[in-house]
Amino acid sequence: MITVIGSINMDIVVKTDIFPKQGETVLGNLFTTIPGGKGANQAVAAARLGSPVQMIGAVGEDSFGKELYSNLKNENIDVEAIAKTTNSTGIANILLHDNDNRIIVVPGANFDVTKEVVDANLERIKKSSLVMIQLEIPVETIEYVLDLCQQLNIPVLLNPAPAGNFKKEWIEKVTYLTPNETECEYLFGADVEAILSKYPNKMIVTLGGDGAAFHNGEKIVKITGYKTTPVDTTGAGDTFNGAFAHAIISGYSIDKAVQFANIAASLSVEKFGAQGGMPSNEAVLARMEELK
Repeated sequence: MITVIGSINMDIVVKTDIFPKQGETVLGNLFTTIPGGKGANQAVAAARLGSPVQMIGAVGEDSFGKELYSNLKNENIDVEAIAKTTNSTGIANILLHDNDNRIIVVPGANFDVTKEVVDANLERIKKSSLVMIQLEIPVETIEYVLDLCQQLNIPVLLNPAPAGNFKKEWIEKVTYLTPNETECEYLFGADVEAILSKYPNKMIVTLGGDGAAFHNGEKIVKITGYKTTPVDTTGAGDTFNGAFAHAIISGYSIDKAVQFANIAASLSVEKFGAQGGMPSNEAVLARMEELK
């Protein structure tokens, strides 16, 4: 069982050909709402691949909360530990313009994922083969979960995004840390290979289309990316994390798990929406077979 403790958002996406100046009104050409939140995205990615997944998070009693709760349930994710609070459901307001984006996140109910919510689901957490966390819930809760998992000897995969919420002392408490290249440089400096060497078999740095890299205790291992025609790269990182978690609890070695996750991420960008292109296990294995 993978337990994801993290954020659940509704992404509110607006696309425009003209970026408005201050005080200006322009016409847009696309509006859509898409289930998101890094926690929910990673839960969906792992569940699509066939792992049993339970989600610990929070939504509001509003229409977005009901829709997101139903969406996760429809993805065969155990939603019994999702709290429903008086705060509004978290949203990300995404403005797309000329292959660029500007995003405003309003955490809302995500900040109601407290120590008390974690304690209320302690028995569920004890059944976990792996706990996945990101940094879109309160820092105090993240610290509490890390200490709890350390006491219970449960492996933790921490995706340090947004990187500004990460504390370096946490690294000793996590089993796997999965920054992207930008987050890695922000947190640890520009020399990626030196950083990977310092944290063998723990730090896995994702490199976008160039794949991912880690240190296996003897040398740097670079798993190359896989060519694809991207439609929307929004959910690639979350797909990588969910797929890596699925592969690890399925018994894959780290290098095979990274390879599997790379392929899953490459497939995910071929459709629109963070969760829209997340692949099935069969699709990833088929692509692996093609690449042999």
